[in-house]
Amino acid sequence: MHPGQRNSLTDVSGLLVGHHHVLDADATMGTGAATGCTVVYAPGGANAAVDVRGGGPGTRETDVLDLSNTVRQANAILLTGGSAYGLGAADGVLRWLEEHAEGIPMDPANANLVVPIVPAAVIFDLPVGAWDIRPTPEFGYRAAAAAAVDFERGVVGAGVGARAGSIKGGVGTASVVLEDGVTVSALIVANPAGSVFDPRTGLPWGVGTDGPEHFGLRPGTAAQLAQANALAVKGTVLNTTIGVVATDAPLDPMGCQRMATTAHDGLARAIRPAHSPLDGDTIFAVSTGTAPWSASFPLPPSFPPDLMLIDEVCTAAAVCVERAIVDAILSAKAVAGIPAYRDLFPH
Repeated sequence: MHPGQRNSLTDVSGLLVGHHHVLDADATMGTGAATGCTVVYAPGGANAAVDVRGGGPGTRETDVLDLSNTVRQANAILLTGGSAYGLGAADGVLRWLEEHAEGIPMDPANANLVVPIVPAAVIFDLPVGAWDIRPTPEFGYRAAAAAAVDFERGVVGAGVGARAGSIKGGVGTASVVLEDGVTVSALIVANPAGSVFDPRTGLPWGVGTDGPEHFGLRPGTAAQLAQANALAVKGTVLNTTIGVVATDAPLDPMGCQRMATTAHDGLARAIRPAHSPLDGDTIFAVSTGTAPWSASFPLPPSFPPDLMLIDEVCTAAAVCVERAIVDAILSAKAVAGIPAYRDLFPH
């Protein structure tokens, strides 16, 4: 599975990503600004689904994506810091989308009368920086306005206040292109309670599928391991890893649901433990349907014609999530005294 052109979520044509955050250079655990949000924008809308696995989720508009309900598309997805307070940033995303006539058209005679669909999920980052500085609707508006094909990773957007176990978390992304030309990608905000690296080697758990050489990594020295393993555990009761997996394959909402479900396999490979009662792990899945595809594998008539395509996409989604979590860790920089992986294991 070779990466796409940018090795990022936006290798799936039809998706854009924007960040907005505040970060004071002298932020500490309890003072200063260190939070933000990230918007995945799908101009014209995209089929979408969600799978919530963690025991402590913070979400908005996830019920609308239930397969038994009427609406089948999302216009944007918000990933944000600020815990439950941060969900208010979605109001700003809605405002930006409404200004650009993006949403469900509600009046055939007036294209400006729309209702945007913006599902959202949060991480718990309130202890990093000041508790009362968290994303507002203005954050969401600015992140939506900044959405573009090229975007930063690491300590940006919703990843600014993220902690991955005992070390700094952040935003990571990855993509793969399948043999038939279909692209699958992921964007993850890594903020788990669980560990993201093997205490015996110092290697991220998420290198298991590809091997450390794929990421240019090697095991840590005895001194590096001793320093990393001496770090205090995270020690908060709320955490959460959230993200979006995407494909340009023409999946319906049921196919998106299966992709969201399987994507959690990648999360479980890269974080130990995952889906704990202390996490609100949530993954959204979207399909832009921009890649041409036609069924060529004979299947029994009772099977969906795109079954083999869904299987391929699901396998790739898990790999993308695994790689994106490693990317988040490797791209992170120290904030508020929380050390980054590269500080502990420089290569």
